[in-house]
Formats: sequence, C-alpha cells, structure tokens
Amino acid sequence: MDLYQLFKTRTPIIGVVHLLPLPTSPRWGGSLKAVIDRAEQEALALASGGVDGLMVENFFDAPFTKSQVDPVVVSAMTVVVQRIQNLVSLPIGLNVLRNDGRSGLAIASCIKAQFIRVNVLTGVMATDQGLIEGDAHQLLRYRRELGSDVKIFADVLVKHARPLSSPNLTVAVKDTIERGLADAVILSGWATGTPPNLEDLELATQAANGTPVFIGSGASWENIATLMQAADGAIVSSSLKRQGRIEQPIDPNRVSQFMEAVRQGWNLKTDEQKSPSSVKLHS
Repeated sequence: MDLYQLFKTRTPIIGVVHLLPLPTSPRWGGSLKAVIDRAEQEALALASGGVDGLMVENFFDAPFTKSQVDPVVVSAMTVVVQRIQNLVSLPIGLNVLRNDGRSGLAIASCIKAQFIRVNVLTGVMATDQGLIEGDAHQLLRYRRELGSDVKIFADVLVKHARPLSSPNLTVAVKDTIERGLADAVILSGWATGTPPNLEDLELATQAANGTPVFIGSGASWENIATLMQAADGAIVSSSLKRQGRIEQPIDPNRVSQFMEAVRQGWNLKTDEQKSPSSVKLHS
C-alpha cells in the first residue's frame, strides 16, 4: 500500500475521534445530536492541528460485543462519519469495536471512507469480551464481493488481549500480512494509552518487509520522535485530549504540540540520514 497516495505523506499521523455512547450502549445518553456535535468538534480540532487522517470509533460503547454490533450502531456511525466528511477533507477510517470488521467495511464502502481498523484479523485472542477469532477469510471475500478498495489496517497482538498460543511477534506480523492479507499492521502497548517498545516496533517493521507498520497506542509528543524511528505512522488519541484524560475531548493545542514534535523528529531523522557520520562502516 502506498501511504503517500492515501495520506499525501509517507509518515501519516491518524487522529482518532472517540464517539460518545451510541444507541443500545449501556451509557447511551439519548441524543444522537450530542454525539454528532462532539464528533464534529473533535474532527475539526484534529484537522486544524495538522493530522494527516482521521479514524472514527465507537470507543465509549463499552462493554463491547466481541463480533457483530447492533444495526443501529452501524446506522449511527454512518451518519456521524458522513457529517465529519462534510467538514474536513482528510482521509477517514473506521473501527467498529470490538471486532466488527464486516460492518466497518460496509460503512466505509458505502460512504467512500478509505480504511478500517480490525483488532483481530487472524489468530485467536483472549479478551475481556471472551475469545475473539480472526475472520480474515470472510472479511477479504466480503471486500471482493463489494468491489471495494477500502484498506484493512490490522492489529497484531492487539491491546487489552492475550494470544492463546505463545506470542511470537515476528510470526504474528507475517501471518497477518501474508495469510490475512492486511494492507497495514498496527502494533500497540498492552492497553489504551501505553506505547509499544521500540524493539518490538523494529522487529515488526523487519517482519512486515515493506508493509506499513503503525503505532497503535501510547504515542505522545514526548515519545513520538523516538517511536517513529521504527514505524511508518501512528494512530493517536489519548495524549491529544484535555489534560491527557481519555474521557475529555480533543485539545487543539495538544494536537499542534504533537504534530510539531512529529515534524522535529522527522527533520532530525532526515539530517541524520544525510550526515556522513551516520554511515556505519563494516570491516
């Protein structure tokens, strides 16, 4: 997948819009207008701060179903994403939690969104929703049936979960790409707000062999320059919120600060690549 063609940059930063609870959620507040207003506010804050793409997810619908969401969630997310598309021209994706890639793909295909995130595309993960099995077989065939070119960004050893088998990052990355046919892979820390370590990112990038690798959690203005040394892009939300608190809305100042750190890190990386002293000599 050509990241530049999709995001107009080779190192995209994707800002996440966490939707307020949707209908049928235990915390549903009764007003879809409130959900839309908050989503539009966050999308504008992310876009004005300089992110390269957006992802919309039903984050506050917890506790999640482990597979197919209620049809009203699909309807609500479709409406919200269309409203966001009317406001900003950035590439946009969806993550229908906890693992409803089919609904995400259906929404994205109908409204011309560019990508979806799938938490478990291959393998079996033990989660707080129970055992979640990857369903790449059905999802990829559904994409072909729809005649869709929506890209699939797939988590590897997803956060808030543990694999049933012994975790081997290299094997998991290769299986997700070669057997699950993911267009990009995502590597996270153990939970929302915790980053992957640099060594794991380097292993994942090596195993991916040219398929884009995204940081899936824990990116902040303090660590993004370091983490991006071993990744192609990042998906970020928690650190961009007011006071860094997950329940708060996106803070435009934090977005700008984060994107400035990304630019500084990229400039430093470019300077190091140009510097003769960065060339390693082998005897």
